Amino acid sequence: MSASLIHRAVPLLRLCLRHHRPAAPLFTLPFFSSKESSRSDETVSHADKNATVLSSKDPANHSTWDNPDFQKWKKREEDILRDIEPITSLTKEILHSDRYMDGERLTAEDEKAVVEKLLIYHPHSEDKIGCGLDCIMVDRHPQFQNSRCLFVVRTDGGWIDFSYQKCLRAYVRIKYPSHADRFIREHFKRSS
Repeated sequence: MSASLIHRAVPLLRLCLRHHRPAAPLFTLPFFSSKESSRSDETVSHADKNATVLSSKDPANHSTWDNPDFQKWKKREEDILRDIEPITSLTKEILHSDRYMDGERLTAEDEKAVVEKLLIYHPHSEDKIGCGLDCIMVDRHPQFQNSRCLFVVRTDGGWIDFSYQKCLRAYVRIKYPSHADRFIREHFKRSS
C-alpha cells in the first residue's frame, strides 16, 4: 500500500521541485559573473539574488521532452535498444546463468546467433577467427577469474576471448552512425 503511494507521489514531487524556487536560499555560492557581483546588495532584491544563484550566464542545454532534438534522440535510442536487446539478453543469459558450464561449447543455435549478430562485428574479427572457427565456448577469463566471457575456438585448437560489448558498439556505429557516440557513451561502461 505505502509503496504504491510513493510511486504515485514521486512524479508529483519531481514536478513540484522543478518549478519550485525557495523564498530564501539555504546558502549562496558565487555562481554569478563578475558583472553581476559588481552590483551593490542594496539595489538587488532578495528574489533577484535567488534568481542569480539559480541561473547561469549560459544556461545549460538541458534535455527536455519539449525539445524536438531530444525527442528525436529518445526515439532513436529506443529503436537501438529494441534492435540490440535480443542478442544482448541471449549473451547475458549465456554468460551469467548456469545454462553453460565453464569450458562448454555453445549449442548450434546459440553459436549461430553469437557469430552472426556479434562476432562478425568485432573490430578484429578476422584476427580472432584466425585459421578458422571451430566453435564458440564460454569460460573464465584468463586474467580476470571472476569474469566469464565468450571464446573463439579455432580449427587449430587455439582459443581467444572476445568482448561482446565491443561487438555491440561496432554494430551500433555501423548501423546508427549519427547516434552511435551518444548511445555508446550513455549505455556502455567502457568505450573503445
